[in-house]
Amino acid sequence: MTVKKLDQTALDTLFLSARSHNGWQDKSLPDGIIEQIYELMKMGPTSANSCPARFVFVQSDAAKLRLKACLAAGNVEKSMSAPAVAIIAMDMEFYEKLPQLFPHDDARSWFIGNEKKIEENAFRNSSLQAAYFMLAVRSLGLDCGPMSGLDYDKLNNEFFPDGKVKCNFICAIGYGDDSKLYGRLPRLTFDEACQVL
Repeated sequence: MTVKKLDQTALDTLFLSARSHNGWQDKSLPDGIIEQIYELMKMGPTSANSCPARFVFVQSDAAKLRLKACLAAGNVEKSMSAPAVAIIAMDMEFYEKLPQLFPHDDARSWFIGNEKKIEENAFRNSSLQAAYFMLAVRSLGLDCGPMSGLDYDKLNNEFFPDGKVKCNFICAIGYGDDSKLYGRLPRLTFDEACQVL
């Protein structure tokens, strides 16, 4: 397959005009959109196709109340007013799926008993998948608002009590309210952030 360059509209949608939203329009998510987001984002690469990210989509009032108790004060309104909040988590036993996901080698044996390697890979690859998730959200015409201000122990106890899955961060999704955006913050220049050797 020949990779095609994206046009300017696509680049604006994914990066240049996209913003992290703090407020939301009173507009529901389209039917089936959550499944569409997942079907797109799952195709992004991870180490040994490990796919450690797990997602809980908090939409109901009851589920939002459970989430609210775990949030930092500054994240309550922008989470509770969103049509949905994704808890982007990592399966700390992701390696148990490797015989299915990476069948041409015994990749499971690379991780068994190596807690440091498990933690590093779960965090790195679930973070990669979270980035794919946000790009998928934007590519389907929605906005996102990622957040890490929360009580992780409380959230994990509430949503993942068996301890096998742990939260990485959360991300509100919906139709952003541009009137609640802050000014865009600066980014580092190429010369400040990059070297070519």
